[in-house]
Amino acid sequence: MIYRPTYYYTLLLITLLMSSCQSELPMVSLGIDETYHIARMQKLLLQPAFTGHQYRWSTADGRLLSTDRDYIFLSDKEGRHNLVLDIIDDETPYHHEFTVNVMHEEIEYSPYISHVYEYRPAPGQFINEMPKYEPGDTEASMAQKAEDCISGKNDIMISLGAYGGYVTFGFDHTVINVPGEKDFRIWGNAFYELLNPEKKGGSCEPGIVWVSYDTNCNGLPDDPWYELAGSHYYNMHTKHNYALTYHAPDPDRKIYSQGPFINDVEYIRWTDSNDSTGYIHRNTFHSQDYYPKWLDEQSYTLSGSCLPRNAYDTSGNGTYYILQSFDWGYVDNHPNDLADLNSFDISWAVDNDGNKVHLPGVDFIRVQTGINQYCGWIGETSTELSKAADLHINTGPIIPPDPLE
Repeated sequence: MIYRPTYYYTLLLITLLMSSCQSELPMVSLGIDETYHIARMQKLLLQPAFTGHQYRWSTADGRLLSTDRDYIFLSDKEGRHNLVLDIIDDETPYHHEFTVNVMHEEIEYSPYISHVYEYRPAPGQFINEMPKYEPGDTEASMAQKAEDCISGKNDIMISLGAYGGYVTFGFDHTVINVPGEKDFRIWGNAFYELLNPEKKGGSCEPGIVWVSYDTNCNGLPDDPWYELAGSHYYNMHTKHNYALTYHAPDPDRKIYSQGPFINDVEYIRWTDSNDSTGYIHRNTFHSQDYYPKWLDEQSYTLSGSCLPRNAYDTSGNGTYYILQSFDWGYVDNHPNDLADLNSFDISWAVDNDGNKVHLPGVDFIRVQTGINQYCGWIGETSTELSKAADLHINTGPIIPPDPLE
């Protein structure tokens, strides 16, 4: 059973008509309790059924919260919250004061991933292996396998494949957007080249982070998505609203090699929204199928932003590639011990036009391979990740091992 972290509350407004011997104007009753109780980091959905000209949700001291008809109350602060709803209307104005008591959760939240909603990788040399495909697996069972790898304290790497491949996950609570602070952290497998670590290049395969707030409170990732604008979001070489289609291997294709390590140059063809085409080659290091075996489609399209290529061949003959890290804001972009560079601020969120948006928190996080790039015998650039954590939930003390055990 999937845990649904959202509480559903509805304000029911009941119109009571006065008797005909009195005024024919209706009297309106909200029909709600004076007090609500809710756990911290959970949402209280308030949906007045009564229509007015304007709506105003505010705190008792007058701080405006929202002017939308529906309002989602969310707080990580325990205690009493005094709120006011004003329905502004010439005929049926209404003023209602009520209290929301925010309590500590009965079962302590985990700081780690609780559920994987989607696992939709692009083709790649680690696909069908990380996690392992077995005959009969479906998209749902592969998502469950991905969840088994990266949820809780598990720390098993999954691959998102080439450009556009993604995984969508969430926690057992809403991750709060705390002003001025990073909100969550994601672990990858990036590392710097040993000879020149100060240049911060090596094996860095940046993944773009997207976030979504469960505004319809149905516990599903079907609400608007917002990209976290990392250091290269506004780079002139970054493509936005980019789409790439992968085509299943053609059984009648001509198979030929290129050098000692690439044994199928035209293995998986791709076409993109810029009318470009190319291939994911097959190499001698990974002999399994690179196209997701659980997908029945002969082609599928992945879309989002596409970051500039970050690889360069220092050998000049295709034997030594360096994948340069970007400054900040991407998964699998810096070594895991650099915690701040692997942490993310919900306040970086932007809409499809690049405008900043304010989200009180997020319920769903998506990581997507951000570069369309192939690097010879190293293969396609593919984002990997192994776990994630809410930085506002205490992970508990680190207990050293007993030296006698």
